[in-house]
Amino acid sequence: MNEQSINSSSTNDLPRCQHRTRTGRRCRHAVSNAATGLCAKHAHSRPNRFEESDLSAYLTAGLTEFKSAVPVNDFLSRLLLLEAEDRISPRRAAVMAYTCNLILRTLPAIEHEVNPQDDEPRIIIDIPRPDRNEPVPLSHPVMDWLNPGPGVPNSKEPL
Repeated sequence: MNEQSINSSSTNDLPRCQHRTRTGRRCRHAVSNAATGLCAKHAHSRPNRFEESDLSAYLTAGLTEFKSAVPVNDFLSRLLLLEAEDRISPRRAAVMAYTCNLILRTLPAIEHEVNPQDDEPRIIIDIPRPDRNEPVPLSHPVMDWLNPGPGVPNSKEPL
């Protein structure tokens, strides 16, 4: 008898497809595409998403420094397009957007350090104050009936 294993065959030497069923069983077919790790049947069933791993050339084209809101906005716009085209994973895009948020939040502090103004605190009021000289607008109901007349007992008056 031959000393080699009886179960050895050319199909057993190939890596198996990585597709799993709902019950957790693996596909028995050989891998046809090494990049995806799937057989020919399952490779066509999955869309080829997130193929490009290095998108830095597209995202940062023409952007050298993120020292103002304009380049950060350009970067976020490009990131949104990549996510809409399904060329970048949502998780990766969320991490990049969060990093851009941190950059935007530090820009005023950097501006204050580079160009120090007065050290006095400034109060910024961004809503207009109401004009107290104008009559009461019509949107307010007339509530004269709340004022009791002279014959109506009042809880503040002694009995």
